Amino acid sequence: MSPTRKIAFPLKEMTEEKKGFLLGEEFKDTRSTQPRYLASLRGSGGHASFTAVTGLCTLCSDWWRDRGLQSEPLAILTGPSGMSVGTTPRYNVVSSWEEDIQRHGNMPALGNGFGNGKIQTRRKPRVRFVNKTGQCNVNFSHMEEQSQRYLADIFTTCVDIRWRWMFFLFSLAFILSWLAFGFIFWLIALVHGDFDRTSSEDFTPCIMQVNSFVAAFLFSVETQTTIGYGFRCVTEECPLAVLMVVVQSILGCIIDAFMIGAIMAKMARPKKRAQTLLFSHNAVIALRDGKLCLMWRVGNLRKSHIVEAHVRAQLIKPRVTEEGEYIPIDQIDINVGYDQGIDRIFLVSPLTIIHEINEESPLFGISKQDLASEDFEIVVILEGMVEATAMTAQVRSSYLSSEILWGHRFEPVVFEEKNHYKVDFTHFHKTYEVPSTPRCSAKDIEDSKSLHSAANFCYENELAFCQEDEEEDGIRGILGTEMETLSASLNSDQRSHHKESEI
Repeated sequence: MSPTRKIAFPLKEMTEEKKGFLLGEEFKDTRSTQPRYLASLRGSGGHASFTAVTGLCTLCSDWWRDRGLQSEPLAILTGPSGMSVGTTPRYNVVSSWEEDIQRHGNMPALGNGFGNGKIQTRRKPRVRFVNKTGQCNVNFSHMEEQSQRYLADIFTTCVDIRWRWMFFLFSLAFILSWLAFGFIFWLIALVHGDFDRTSSEDFTPCIMQVNSFVAAFLFSVETQTTIGYGFRCVTEECPLAVLMVVVQSILGCIIDAFMIGAIMAKMARPKKRAQTLLFSHNAVIALRDGKLCLMWRVGNLRKSHIVEAHVRAQLIKPRVTEEGEYIPIDQIDINVGYDQGIDRIFLVSPLTIIHEINEESPLFGISKQDLASEDFEIVVILEGMVEATAMTAQVRSSYLSSEILWGHRFEPVVFEEKNHYKVDFTHFHKTYEVPSTPRCSAKDIEDSKSLHSAANFCYENELAFCQEDEEEDGIRGILGTEMETLSASLNSDQRSHHKESEI
């Protein structure tokens, strides 16, 4: 059953001229204007109904404005048709149709009524998958056995945590070990009876000068840190105490090695080196060698090189498969010259990374107008080895569709001086507009080129056929003239021979 659209509005005070403009000449002189007009809107709709709705909204707005009315019964009930606007959680409705009519009643009719004919929406900014700083905007939740898995890889956990937690664990490990062995030494002395005997008696304690828990704790600290004050010491009276001294010394070395290694690994991480590698704030789209290209800029703030530096990029956007499965984060590779080796760069001065928008590019069908409404994010990655430590460093950034400038190019940053090249980073993020950049998509450019080449091919073929026809006509004309001359000469010879025979 076809959907039905009903429109009710006051037609009593409309002039016949406006009624004729709205409903057409065939309804101008009738009294059943409104019912017949409503009947014309039933069904699947057509150009006549669409034009009528266009004039209806404008005339109704004029009628309200002329009478200074703020609210007048106007109900537009639409069924599930092509004029409905689908909503997603990424959009918020900020105004209704009635409010738009009241605020924009003097707006000229465009498209399918007033304004753009759609519900005015304000688009929410896309949530970044990768922040500008390179941090991935992802939080994990409801992981099974998270603590056990993290403790199984305790070294990586210690390297990844923040410095304040690192120092807290560093201090806690030593204090707990001191307390644990201090308690063991105090317990050994208590069992041996060191606290019950006086120094005047002929008695050898397990640990000299340990007569309380505090003294046992201090002995534990001196043993593990090898301070060696010489005041407290273990005796051969208690083999268990000697064994505990050996165990604590070994455990202290293990804790020292682990903590120093974790701190050194944390300090030597190439993550800090990534802070001296820059990506431009914006990406640009412009022509490069006659082809539409996506470009962004990378730079190195240090004189030390990034060995084996290479770049790659991915486009991230939601996608619905043919089976109806929704993929919120679909990753599509963007070719930056992997086949030709252009992705491997010598990053001494700032360079511009180029992605040619061709048939294999996910940006092939996007024009300048489409770019503002696209919902995607381009993640760019630079990888290489730090020259000083030979550790692999990775720096990341991303560009939303709103951060891609169509028809712009980057300003030059490398200038030739007398004996060297100068890099001016004040122009690193700056761009300038190129008005000659086409606004259409790369697909439209390719289609226009193919049509142009096909037209030229047809035109050239037509010229070739015409030339062949002219050559054939010329040959025929020459042959015809030669045949006529030959036949005339033969006729003259025959006549002369006939005369000679008569004589």
